[in-house]
Amino acid sequence: MLSLDFLDDVRRMNKRQLYYQVLNFGMIVSSALMIWKGLMVITGSESPIVVVLSGSMEPAFHRGDLLFLTNRVEDPIRVGEIVVFRIEGREIPIVHRVLKIHEKQNGHIKFLTKGDNNAVDDRGLYKQGQHWLEKKDVVGRARGFYQENRSVEDRNCKLLICSLYWDCDDPHE
Repeated sequence: MLSLDFLDDVRRMNKRQLYYQVLNFGMIVSSALMIWKGLMVITGSESPIVVVLSGSMEPAFHRGDLLFLTNRVEDPIRVGEIVVFRIEGREIPIVHRVLKIHEKQNGHIKFLTKGDNNAVDDRGLYKQGQHWLEKKDVVGRARGFYQENRSVEDRNCKLLICSLYWDCDDPHE
């Protein structure tokens, strides 16, 4: 039904209107791509904004929360910092907190992560034989977040929570 109405509208347009609509659509898509690429350059992250997909970081982050990432090479990774990392062979990046850091004598740093809501560390998630993550595995580090609207009920009063935070090493301190 909807597709037929759309096709009827397109058939009724003259060529100039159709070209104008195609050009407008192209401008919207190219503007969005330029903004995304600009954010990638500014933040140093291949994915400057990610959505939390699981409950492994609750109560800090819930499903649907947006994280704003940076990935500056010169910033050292610290224990307690929230990182987004990708494991070889898996498409979807994971959002977890740095649990331990292992620094070798040559200055090379490896680290272990864990979800706040998980009972054990992430070694079971890493690829077979991998016990630590390296900086190359990091997509970005959480610097801010936007919490999805939530309703909290307390004594017959509803409170709508909609928050934006920056520099979120521990968002609820």
